[in-house]
Amino acid sequence: MKVLKFGGSSLADAPRYLRVTEICMTTHQTDGAAVVLSAPKGVTNALSSLCEQAAAGDDFQPLFEKLEQTVQGIADELNTTLDNFAHDHVSSFISDRLSALKQQLEGIKLLGCAPDSVAAGILSIGEYISVTLFSAILQSKGVVNSIIDPVEYVLAHGEYLDSIADVAMSKARFSDVKSDGSVLLVMPGFVAVNEEGEKVTLGRNGSDYSAAILAACIDADCCEIWTDVDGVYNADPNQVEGAVLLDKLTYQEAMELSYFGAKVLHPKTIGPIAQHHIPCLIKNTLNPSAPGTLISNEASEKWTSVKGISQLDNITMFNVAGPGLKGMVGMASRVFEVMSNANISISLITQSSSEYSISFCIQEKDAARAQQLLEDAFALELQNQLLDQIEVRHDLAIVTLVGDGMRHTKGLAARFFAALAQARVNNVAIAQGSSERSISTVIEAKKAKKAVRVIHQNFFSERHTIDVFLVGCGNVGTELLGQIARQQPALLKRNIQLRVYGIANSRKLLLNAQGIDVSGDWQSALAASEESLSVERLHQFVNSNSLVNPVIVDCTSHEAVASQYVDMMEQGFHVVTPNKKANTDTMAYYRQLRRTAQNTNRQYLYETTVGAGLPVIDNLQKLFAAGDVLHQFEGILSGSLSYVFGKLEEGMSLSQATGAAKENGYTEPDPRDDLSGMDVARKLLIMAREAGLVLELSDIQIESVLPEGFAEGASIDEFMQQLPELDAAFGQRVEEAKANDSVLRYIGSIDGDKCKVTIQAVPLTHPLAAVKDGENALAISSDYYQPIPYVIRGYGAGGTVTAAGVFADILRTMPWKQMAL
Repeated sequence: MKVLKFGGSSLADAPRYLRVTEICMTTHQTDGAAVVLSAPKGVTNALSSLCEQAAAGDDFQPLFEKLEQTVQGIADELNTTLDNFAHDHVSSFISDRLSALKQQLEGIKLLGCAPDSVAAGILSIGEYISVTLFSAILQSKGVVNSIIDPVEYVLAHGEYLDSIADVAMSKARFSDVKSDGSVLLVMPGFVAVNEEGEKVTLGRNGSDYSAAILAACIDADCCEIWTDVDGVYNADPNQVEGAVLLDKLTYQEAMELSYFGAKVLHPKTIGPIAQHHIPCLIKNTLNPSAPGTLISNEASEKWTSVKGISQLDNITMFNVAGPGLKGMVGMASRVFEVMSNANISISLITQSSSEYSISFCIQEKDAARAQQLLEDAFALELQNQLLDQIEVRHDLAIVTLVGDGMRHTKGLAARFFAALAQARVNNVAIAQGSSERSISTVIEAKKAKKAVRVIHQNFFSERHTIDVFLVGCGNVGTELLGQIARQQPALLKRNIQLRVYGIANSRKLLLNAQGIDVSGDWQSALAASEESLSVERLHQFVNSNSLVNPVIVDCTSHEAVASQYVDMMEQGFHVVTPNKKANTDTMAYYRQLRRTAQNTNRQYLYETTVGAGLPVIDNLQKLFAAGDVLHQFEGILSGSLSYVFGKLEEGMSLSQATGAAKENGYTEPDPRDDLSGMDVARKLLIMAREAGLVLELSDIQIESVLPEGFAEGASIDEFMQQLPELDAAFGQRVEEAKANDSVLRYIGSIDGDKCKVTIQAVPLTHPLAAVKDGENALAISSDYYQPIPYVIRGYGAGGTVTAAGVFADILRTMPWKQMAL
């Protein structure tokens, strides 16, 4: 005979009751069935709210009427669907129960409270209505059935609203129950009776427990728990994308998972079925053909090490410490005796090896009572300072890694804590059982969801996530979004999930918890947004959505954004940028950026600040990390000026060449940023600082293309209109160079600790003479590279190559990349 339990959304309406009936009848025909039912969906919550409203003296009539409509509505719908449905009997049963309920609520209103003994009877009304509906359905289909009232059979002890069954005593009471499969048995879940003959309940969601008790008492072949999911997942699928369905769990693994918060099973359920070696199958009412998850003595052959991650919320931790604990026999037992006498369950215990302190975790709802009891029990020790004031920490959660095979696998604890570090989660306390079947950590509740996601990714998924927030959607930013959109299929093939969650410009911020469709019309969505950019808002968004690997990509040239990089990294973001302003700020800020990146374990990547898509910074860092020393550098560092000076060589005027460069996207929005030489100076300073030189931007000698004060204060359009005034003088310099078989090039150089940016006439035979049309070229002379320098050459201007370089930096923020660096 099999025991089948149904509840929740499986009993939401008449069609679902009929679906449950079909499943039960099929099982009953082959094996014989005993069915345990919860209340119709939402009924227990409504009953609890009615008690609260009555106790508070509020008007409970509207909710009472809604409850009545719900349960009578199911009966009425079944009556229209089924022939021979005993509607009068069912309707009369419901009316009688609700009439009695109303009288009880009136009494509660007069008392101003709902005694637990009364509440136990009220909260179980839904289960009795449920089995009455179900029995009438079976009867209409000609199925012989019998309702078992747990009050006559299931003996329990403990609190009225959270009792523990005495399975051995209960089993003796079931001796007169016909369990040969000839009659389909129906029993309300959640309910039992105490030694005084009073009705008690087995705790919220205790119908699973009822099914396990019934299975043990009638020696069932199997206990099936039917839910609205396909089985037990290795993490909560509502929280963790890509949670994996487990085929098998041992009783011990299931106990650990359910105890530490897994929602599919009630924690008490495992005890009776494990004790009596009854297999338990978790199945889906909405997908009956799915194999489900089997809980038994049989271990999985597919998942041999870690089985799952669970999360227990609403935790409070107590820390009892002081010199009175060390070496004093019996102090720990006194602490736990206080909790035991108050019937307060302890979830986790840790003790320091010095014996100076002992910590334990309990449910938040018991915290105030526990604190008072401890302070009363240890009043003398506290008064005499043998104990410190009892420390209480609220708003915590316990995250647990579970698996029978953990004891045989080396390095799991290290991976577990490395994953937590990656999520920037601090461990408040740690515990591991001697069985090595689980390892638990106590953390801040607000970080639990993110912690579970990161742990799952490290243990169960080969997919790496990158959560992008783009600031600046001009030429480079827009091109970057286009590249991200086009590369999605290729990224997914490489197990990389890159989503853009935020896009911002100087006025607006667009956020989307599902990810922004960067191949769609994100521009209109951004324009319609009413939010503005702030690091605090992005941090709030990341936390509320538990994003694992957030990256801010700054594609602006604004100093105001660059000045916030330290704050961004401190708030948990990686920073990727082609913006040169941060690295060319003061030397103090430059050093602060690097310290912050190291201290926060965040990536600060800026490859495209020099050479756009060329691998300049990365190669420099590797050279100097290997002990190389820079002697001299010379190069063309501006793709825009490479283009301009190449066009001058071809016969264009300065104004014509600048206009063409601007039109083709080579220059900054304001070409003066390029022609002033400041952009090249910033790149040169970045390279000098990477080489270890302590320099400020003011130390760079700059020869500008523009005369000092030219078009100062003019708009961009006005500047472009005035630029032809310089054509003649600049054209003369071009001709003079040509006469000497030379060409003009805009060159940055480092010699020792001196840096300068100059317009030079270089011979046609000089390597830099051939560099034009937006190309960059860099020649590095060092200890390792002499007399022939190390040369890097390629296109260094334009939105496409710059965006590609930024994209490459973004990919370097993947966790495995971080660990490799």
